[in-house]
Amino acid sequence: MSLEIKGVVKEIIFRNEDNGYIIAEIDTGEEDIVVVGYIPIINIGETMSFTGSITIHPIYGEQLQVVSSKQIPPASLEGIKKYLASGLIKGIGPRMAERIVDKFGKDSLDIIQYSPQRLTEVSGIGPKKASDIAGAYEEQREIKEVMIFLSQFGVSTAYAIKIFKKYGDRTIEYIRENPYRLADDIVGIGFKMADTIAKRMGIDPKSPYRIMCGIKYILTQYNLEGHTYGIKEELIDRVAKILGVEISMVEDGVVNLTINGEIHQENINGDIAVFSMPFFYAETGVCKKLIELSGTSFESSSIDIRAEIKKIEGEEGITLAENQKNAIEEAFKNGATVITGGPGTGKTTIVNSIIKLFEGQNLKIGLAAPTGRAAKRLRETTGREAKTIHRLLEYSFNEDGGGMGFSRNGEQPLNFDVIIIDEVSMVDILLMYHLLRAIPPATRLILVGDVDQLPSVGPGNVLHDIIESCIVKVVRLTEIFRQAKESMIVVNAHRINKGERPMLNARDKDFFFLPKRSQDDILDTIKELCIKRLPKFNDYDPSKDIQVLTPMKNSRVGTINMNMELQKVLNPQSNGKMEKKIGDRIFRVGDKIMQIKNNYNIKWKSEDGLRNGEGVFNGDIGYVTAIDEETKLLSVCFDDEKHVSYDFSGLDEIELAYSITIHKSQGSEFPVIVMPLCWGPPMLLNRNLLYTAVTRAKELVVLVGMEKYLYMMIRNERNLKRNTGLRFRLKRILDEGLVKW
Repeated sequence: MSLEIKGVVKEIIFRNEDNGYIIAEIDTGEEDIVVVGYIPIINIGETMSFTGSITIHPIYGEQLQVVSSKQIPPASLEGIKKYLASGLIKGIGPRMAERIVDKFGKDSLDIIQYSPQRLTEVSGIGPKKASDIAGAYEEQREIKEVMIFLSQFGVSTAYAIKIFKKYGDRTIEYIRENPYRLADDIVGIGFKMADTIAKRMGIDPKSPYRIMCGIKYILTQYNLEGHTYGIKEELIDRVAKILGVEISMVEDGVVNLTINGEIHQENINGDIAVFSMPFFYAETGVCKKLIELSGTSFESSSIDIRAEIKKIEGEEGITLAENQKNAIEEAFKNGATVITGGPGTGKTTIVNSIIKLFEGQNLKIGLAAPTGRAAKRLRETTGREAKTIHRLLEYSFNEDGGGMGFSRNGEQPLNFDVIIIDEVSMVDILLMYHLLRAIPPATRLILVGDVDQLPSVGPGNVLHDIIESCIVKVVRLTEIFRQAKESMIVVNAHRINKGERPMLNARDKDFFFLPKRSQDDILDTIKELCIKRLPKFNDYDPSKDIQVLTPMKNSRVGTINMNMELQKVLNPQSNGKMEKKIGDRIFRVGDKIMQIKNNYNIKWKSEDGLRNGEGVFNGDIGYVTAIDEETKLLSVCFDDEKHVSYDFSGLDEIELAYSITIHKSQGSEFPVIVMPLCWGPPMLLNRNLLYTAVTRAKELVVLVGMEKYLYMMIRNERNLKRNTGLRFRLKRILDEGLVKW
């Protein structure tokens, strides 16, 4: 039975800013009642009317399940006083609210709205404060109007506030004119949400605004797939099908967006490529800067490089191969150099020798890598400070631009003589653009990475394109050194990379294959390996030393199910062990977790409290140390030293990490990797992915599953082709003779 209650909002027990779901306590004058539901506008102290039905919650008792709600202007003096004292109107606190109501009584709200100059009659309010109060009251009124308008289209409170902050008092006018502008202007509102709002508003499905927004949406989908552009014919066909409009309309939309400067078209390898502008600027910017750096030569230096290399060999007690010496020499002579090679080919030795060489010349060196774990590895192998590229470029909140950005750029460049970037295969085109922008002329840039690993998660295939363009000096390391040859991990990685079958289960070696016939058998075997066999084999810690890598997230042996199954056996539920359930996920004290997005502002401190800092990065692995329901905080320790506390509302930044995807493992090394082998999408079961997984292991590889899929992956060279223009641009300049070796 439908019921209406009226009362003053006494307390907001719970508020979900994303969808407007509210649990609030209402003072009806006779009794307090709890209301629950999607209530777009509600604040403490407001008088409201709620319509709904009474339900009985097993824990919280009687509640009103709200179907609709509306504000009621407070009628009583006490109601007006509570409303003004609620903090909604900036500049009015409890004492000021009392003085205003004492002076104007039931006319107080009308005075604030229509005759704010009369507020100066109240003690403590001057002309400026009266104007500020009136402005704050008007803004609140406008926000409420916007929320009411947007709530009918399913827009949450959080997004309504974002939209109002962008458009102000013209919000309703702008959205009625073109709701698709939301997809461009408001972070988090994409084409699909804007399209839903437009449909509810009755916007014509063939509206030019809809078609142009749809084109930009599909270009974004291309970017998410790793491409920097879409091929025009494919793009138009894809947009027409998704929007359900004629191809000619999409063609007109492409023309209009090109004229407006929102997209760029050009001929690349015989196809018309369509770029969204950030990726066009990024590719052309990277191209220009690489040419500039490559054109710089340091060959006129009076330093005898070979003599310096010999000196380093003596000091370090090493003997470098000719190709390694060549890599060091090229890095010294050229403005830009790429050093690429697989495991066991001596990249770390070369980087350390290069550092010693430049330090001997009193040159300032900057070291960086794309991820936190890769930067940590670089720091450990060199003994020098190494940062993420974002940290190097001082990524932070930009007060002028109102968002995150890089403080280091063309106007404020990096202050290094030499910059060495490791794991460059993980760098996408946008990050490379921002990095190169911040490198001043006459700086040596040395890019180090394994070009045969997976390309970046973000758009582009930067390392591959640079190497293939032949515009930057490239040194390829192919020789596997004696010590590395003793490891079947290294030997088999190179065999896999050549399309050859790996050597399996050699006695007293470090590369094993366990045949299993079903996904259930694979799962059971992996659990047994983690719980019993590997700890017994070499005293490996199941959580810290063993990492399960999978090609995919979904399936019986994908990361989602694998994490739940491994959590049950490696960190089971027990009395006294705190846990927090978030949707389908459970986090428990002792769980192994991974940070899945960069957070440069989250604070951390060391266990002894003597050190502190900011920043946890995508790929960082840690362990849950505490869960506090009272403070709503979950604590994690990363790298055995950085203690971080997450508000329960921020737990979307972490996930269980007993099992992670191979993509997520890039830039990391683990003592032991265990990998399931079974059916999966062909685009994931390829040589590139298998090679990347195997090269993550330092001491032991265990493959579990069906042998046919192992060999299928080795045969499958068909990596998902990426549409990128960087190689084309660089080669065109080389072919035109503007740069010569």
